[in-house]
Amino acid sequence: MNMAKSPDTGLGHTLLKRAAISPLERAITFEGQTQTYVQLALQVRKISAVLRDIGINKGDRVGYIGLNHPSFLEVLYACGCLGAIFVPINFRLTGPEVRFIANDAGLKVIFADQMTISLVDQERLSLQCVRFLSIESRVSNWEFLPALTDNKDPLEHLEQTSADDIALIMYTSGTTGLPKGAMLTHGNLFWNAVNVAFSENNMQTATLTCAPLFHIGGLNVTTLISLACGIEVILHRTFEPGQVLRDLEKYRVSTMFGAPTMFLMMSQHKNFASTDLSSILSVTVGGAPVPVPLIETFGARGISFCQGYGLTETAPYASILASHLASEKIGSAGRPPLYTDICIVDSENNTLPANERGEVCIRGPNVMKGYWNRPEATAEVIDQNGWFHSGDIGYLDNDGFLYLCDRLKDMIISGGENVYPAEVESILYAHEAIIEVAVIGQPDSKWGEAVVAVVVLQPDANLQLEELRNFASSQLARFKLPTRLHFVDVLPRNPAGKVQKFILRKQLAQ
Repeated sequence: MNMAKSPDTGLGHTLLKRAAISPLERAITFEGQTQTYVQLALQVRKISAVLRDIGINKGDRVGYIGLNHPSFLEVLYACGCLGAIFVPINFRLTGPEVRFIANDAGLKVIFADQMTISLVDQERLSLQCVRFLSIESRVSNWEFLPALTDNKDPLEHLEQTSADDIALIMYTSGTTGLPKGAMLTHGNLFWNAVNVAFSENNMQTATLTCAPLFHIGGLNVTTLISLACGIEVILHRTFEPGQVLRDLEKYRVSTMFGAPTMFLMMSQHKNFASTDLSSILSVTVGGAPVPVPLIETFGARGISFCQGYGLTETAPYASILASHLASEKIGSAGRPPLYTDICIVDSENNTLPANERGEVCIRGPNVMKGYWNRPEATAEVIDQNGWFHSGDIGYLDNDGFLYLCDRLKDMIISGGENVYPAEVESILYAHEAIIEVAVIGQPDSKWGEAVVAVVVLQPDANLQLEELRNFASSQLARFKLPTRLHFVDVLPRNPAGKVQKFILRKQLAQ
């Protein structure tokens, strides 16, 4: 008996099939210019032909660093057409941080915009890349992408991709200070989209994307799903609350994704009360729980929050709190979507009953394949039964709703950015005035958490916050720099010598 071949659900094929179905529908609007789906597909095919022409094949890694721009998505989908692996890089990183990621991933090509070209040039001699492409304008020593795509025949042959093929490597910092590349497959992205479609689908008219696309939240909470569904994406280069409010009204947007601090800044803008937001079905938020006053502020405008919990490694949704439960289940991260499971385990990996705190574990087809070139790190977080161990502490209530309490890894989330204390500490330790340092997070009304350096000084030494920030600024992205500085005589430690950061947090809270 002949079995029908499984459909190709890869990114490249999905986009081109959508363009065939919805050729004249609006796909991406960016700074007043709109691409239809057929125009987007043609550009994707051209870039695929360019990449193929310069030797990019299935499995090769292609990097991209820059602010939000249609080219980000065009290159991503072009990689999908070839079976190549797309590697987005955080444009807020420093030169050494970019160098590590580029060489660790083994990038063959790196795309950059006008703002980030100088950053890449600082490290160019240390990079293993063989080609450097500018996306917007001609720059000395850089090839210009549009010139390369002129007169190229559109790609006729699509590389077949399987669900297990890697689509993206997204780097997330580790507690050792070295970033790890989460390998997200075409299947991971597909099943995340299915989970969203069977949960709260608030992508109906247009989606606004202003969160950075190099983050899994900005890329895969609404953006890729909207484009797969034929929904227009209003793409902003960066987040600016006034412009966001204008475009929510202008384009009759039905949803957007952001961190709580972004919605707070929107609510504080002078035009918030006068902007017509009646087209919004609900807004999607991640990175931290939404404060009750913010829920009430948007609720007064008839807007509810669809909250969720996720990680880069889970592509990203692990749980979703439907917008109609935002007030009933305040503080909850929701329940796992249809094709994903969550359990809470103790230190011996035993499943815990409701209302008992332990480590949050996730299992499902949205869980990453593993960490790039890090089999040991992969084995540490994905157990033999396929459960991904998040490092987050939480519990499930009697109704199966997830509540997050703390983080095993002491990660700080500041303005939607993940900050890992070990990485910051390793840089600060080199300051001549410092004997010891511990980096912790403290609540911050604007950013969610502030990065706090707790320091033991050398005898007779002095240190100011600005001096410490300047010292670390060449090696750490700005969002990782301490915004508060405290001095202690000694860091509290347990009998094994490990710094007890929970004690520091309690002391500073007082």
